[in-house]
Formats: sequence, structure tokens, C-alpha cells
Amino acid sequence: MCTLFWCSKALFLLIFCRLMKMSTAEGKGEILPPTIQKIMKGYNKYLRPFFDNGPVSIGMSMDIASIDTISEINMDYTATIFLRQRWTDERLCFEGNKSLSLDGRLVEMLWVPDTFIVDSKKSFLHDITVENRLIRIYPNGTVLYAIRITATVACSMDLTKYPMDKQTCTLQLESWGYNINDVQFYWTRGNDSVRGLETLRLAQYTVEDHFTSVSEALYETGRYPKLVFHFELKRNILYFILETYVPSILLVVLSWVSFWISQSSVPARICIGVTTVLTMTTLMMGARTSLPNANCFIKAIDVYLGICFSFIFGALLEYAVAHFCTLHRSNLRVHTKDEDEEVEEEINGVLATIANSCNVSDKINKVDSKQNINTSTNRKEEKSKHSGCSSPMTVMKRLFCISDCFYVKNPYHIDNYARLSFPLSFIIINVFYWVYYLYF
Repeated sequence: MCTLFWCSKALFLLIFCRLMKMSTAEGKGEILPPTIQKIMKGYNKYLRPFFDNGPVSIGMSMDIASIDTISEINMDYTATIFLRQRWTDERLCFEGNKSLSLDGRLVEMLWVPDTFIVDSKKSFLHDITVENRLIRIYPNGTVLYAIRITATVACSMDLTKYPMDKQTCTLQLESWGYNINDVQFYWTRGNDSVRGLETLRLAQYTVEDHFTSVSEALYETGRYPKLVFHFELKRNILYFILETYVPSILLVVLSWVSFWISQSSVPARICIGVTTVLTMTTLMMGARTSLPNANCFIKAIDVYLGICFSFIFGALLEYAVAHFCTLHRSNLRVHTKDEDEEVEEEINGVLATIANSCNVSDKINKVDSKQNINTSTNRKEEKSKHSGCSSPMTVMKRLFCISDCFYVKNPYHIDNYARLSFPLSFIIINVFYWVYYLYF
């Protein structure tokens, strides 16, 4: 009785498995039309086209849907692209004059290139509402494979002229496992193979130029085909002019207001100087928040903020010097006209003493020259001795002139000099700054 029970159970399981196989076969027959069933018969997706007849040529084209972000801190950009690849597979030829557009999920049944983005940090294939794939087969065996992906790609940036810089970024496509003996990459329409940049509107950049190139990547495992898309981005400077440059210039001009305030108004001048210095420091810190903290980059905006900070700090030091000279002058006794004449007579006496010593030495040299033979060597010695005597007088005169230049007779004139020298030097430095960073 038990044997009969087990035999019936085994028979039931066998019939159930047969029915499942038949339903699966019927399901596949319903999914795949006869044309696809015919061309897929004996197809091996693990072998590339023209496996024994040379490399397969793969044409590439792209549409740039958007460039979402360009990060100077991470030195990368995020873009959404439509990547299309075309190749010919002789095993997929069929009769007819119409192409077959297949569901993207059937891509797992076909051979596709192993293309990847070289400098990609992270990327993903869009899958809402289904995976964004397209498979289209033409009667001559040409296959069109299109996907929609978003990738974050590294871009090496030179920020020395930031924010007046231009950046050249690339998008490189390579084959992962097939070398140049297996596949060949090419752009289907040359520089026109990449579209969509003309209609892009970026926040801080303008796309100035773009072009394509074909090259090869050399690795330890061999030479692999590579396609490179280059595009040049120019930063829009208007935002930075309004956000950083104009406030910096206004702060520098505000620091000059203290030159027209009386030196006796100590709280007012100190308040203006300290306030402008602190405000400039805050502005410098805010301008660096969106930039990488790298010592290798001395950016153009850092140079300008440093110049403005120097002028503001110099205006504060100017008042310190002027105030010190005023206090020092008030503690000294005012020299009268007679005392000034006495000082001049003392200076003239020192100079006359030096001159008399030189004349005495000249007379001694003349007596010695009469006793010795008048040779060319003695003449050279006389000239050298004479110049040695006259040089102290020249040096003394120059020292007195230099010391007289640094002597401030009226400390209140320091503000008058600053009113002219500070604006003039700031304008000259600005001219050199903008000419250098805009045209060199």
C-alpha cells in the first residue's frame, strides 16, 4: 500500500514538471516573434561579432541633456547624457526593409560593447519607469543601442585665475575588456556627434567651444580604443564683481574717509579703521567657502582681496604714524629761526672741515708727486686718492638730503599726502591687476 502511494506521488510530480516546461516554452514563444526567434536561433551572446574576421567597429554619438553641477571643491561635474552606440552583427541579419525596435530588457540576450566612462566617480542608469534602454535591429544586422545615464566625472581645474578662469573638461569613453584587435571606436559624425551643449544654460559658466578626438589608451594589459569629448567652460564674472569686488572696493574707499577726519578725533578714526579691517576679513573668509583649501592655488580673487586688505590696514597704520608724530612734535621745543641758522652753520662747518682735510691731503700728494718720477702709475694713484677724499663729502651731502626728506615738519601734512597717494596707487594697481588677469 505504501509503495503504491509513493509511486503515485512521483508520477504526479513528473507530470507537473512537464506541464511547467511546456508553459515556459509557450510563454517564450509568445514573447519572441517568429522573426526574432529565427535570428536568435544559435546566437551566442558571449562572442562578439566578426569573432574570426577582425575587429568590430562601434560608432558613438551623444546628447548632453544637462550639466547639473560643476564643483570646484571636488573638481568634478555631473551630467546626464544619452549615449548611443552602433555596430554591425552579421548574425542578426534578417529579411525585410523595416527595423525592429525591441524592449530594452532583451539587451541581456544580445552581445553589447563593454563601454565605460574613464574618469567617472559614480554613475547610474535611469530606471523610471523602466530601464532607459533602447535596442533597434536593422535588416543588414546593424544594432542601435542607446542608454540614458547620469555620471559624476572628474575634471582637473586650474584655479589660478579664478574667477576669470577657463576650464577644459573631458568625457572619455573606453572599452573595458576588448583591445584594439577586437573593437574599434569612432565618432559617427565627427565633432557633430555630440549635441545639446548649444542649448545648455549654466549658472556660472558659458560653453565656449567643444570638439571630439579619437585616441588609444595604453595599459599593462594592452592597447584599448578611446573616444574623448572636450568642452571648454568660461566662468561668468558678473556675479563675483557684484558679490566680492565691488564690496571690497567700497571698503577701501571707506577707509580713506579717515584722511579727512581731524587727527584729534581719535575714536572716530580708530572706529573706521578697525571696522573696515574686520569687515574685509569676513569678506575674505566668505569668498573662500566654495573653493578648495589647497595651498598650491593662489587665486586671482585672493590676490585682489589681499591688495584691498593691505590698503585698509595701511590706512589704519597711517593714522597711527600721524598721531605719533603729532604727539612727538608737541613734546619738543619749537626751534626759532636763529637756532635753525646755527644748525645750518654747524653742518656747513662739518662739511668745510672735511673739505680742508681733503685739500691738505691734495697738497701733500702734489709735493710727493714732484719728488717722484711722473709715471702713469703715479697719476692713477693721485686720481684714486683725490676721488677718495671727495667721496666723503658727497656721501655726507646725500645723507643730509635723505634725512631731510624723512623729517616731517608738520605732521598734519601726512593726511594730505595720504589723500593723494592712496587713491593714486590703488588705481594703478587695479589697472595692472585687471590687464594681467584678463589678457595674459
